[in-house]
Formats: sequence, structure tokens, C-alpha cells
Amino acid sequence: MRKVQFAALALSAVLALFVGVWAYVFPQSFYDVFPGIPGPWVSVDGPFNEHLVRDVGGMYLALAAASIAGLIWRSPAAYRLLGIAWTVFGALHFLYHVLHLDHMTPVDAVGEVISLLVSLLLGVILLLPAGADRKAVTR
Repeated sequence: MRKVQFAALALSAVLALFVGVWAYVFPQSFYDVFPGIPGPWVSVDGPFNEHLVRDVGGMYLALAAASIAGLIWRSPAAYRLLGIAWTVFGALHFLYHVLHLDHMTPVDAVGEVISLLVSLLLGVILLLPAGADRKAVTR
């Protein structure tokens, strides 16, 4: 399970870096075209707000930094803590978007739901106890 958690954390870090750098460094481009293909997913949801887009980018970069630290430390506690952070964020992000799909094309709506569900599931994987950790949790 640790290999699966490591992979989930690595993928979470890559996704966070992708979104975070794009939103923070190029907020207008992020707003106009994210995720690229399909898309756009952001600009169809309201007017451009540079402050908000850069804040989102900063939040993703913070999650990326914490995830990279977790990849370096590789401790069960770090994985679970990052799992809590990614799962809470992922669940709330998923919930908002699932309730606001009416302005999107069907292809974009499906793409958005799948991508957000994958992100949420990566967080959940980090919450699961692994090997010896599982035995300690069940005692």
C-alpha cells in the first residue's frame, strides 16, 4: 500500500504544481483556457478576478509543497495528514462543481467531474492505513 500512497502523493503533487503555477503565474491564461482541452472550465463560471485566481494558485502551490515534503519524509503520519488536506479540499471542490454543471457542455461537465473525482480519490488513498500501520489502527 505504501507504493500506492507514494504514487497518489506524487500524482497529487504534479497536479498541484500544474494548476498552481498556471493559476499563480499566468492568471488570465488560466481563467481563459484552463484546462486546455477540453475547456474552458473557469471562464464559464463568472467574471475574471485576478486576486481570486492567484489565491487559488497559491493554495495549490502550498499543497504541492506539502506533498513534496511528504514524498521526502515518507512517514505514515505525513501521508495521513496530507490525505486529510487533499480529501477535505477535494470533497468540497468536487461538491461545488457537481452542483454547478449547468453552464458547461456535456463533454466538459464529464471531464470536470472525472478529473475532480480522481483528485478526491488520491486524497482518500492517502488516508488509508498501510501494512503495519493497518495492524496498529485495528488494535
